[in-house]
Amino acid sequence: MRAAALDALRRDEDEGPRVPAGERVEDGHVVRSVAGTSSARPYRCPGCDQELRAGTPHVVAWPEGRPDDRRHWHTACWSARGRRGVKVHRSKNAPRYG
Repeated sequence: MRAAALDALRRDEDEGPRVPAGERVEDGHVVRSVAGTSSARPYRCPGCDQELRAGTPHVVAWPEGRPDDRRHWHTACWSARGRRGVKVHRSKNAPRYG
């Protein structure tokens, strides 16, 4: 029985990197759904450039292998990212047009 368990572990290692429970890989990004109760501060969604209020259920995504580049998205914005793209971020004093 122990040999079967070790064989199963070896097979898992041969399949490549494993994604922790609760996370999935989509289009080269690791994606995690976050319940609103676990978020204690507001974030800015890169899809719509609007604020994600604290306590709002949302999605956290980052490129595979780069967890420091994670971003917090509205769930609908993450689903529509292929149709819309990322909004341009400007500083407060930058001109709106031009």
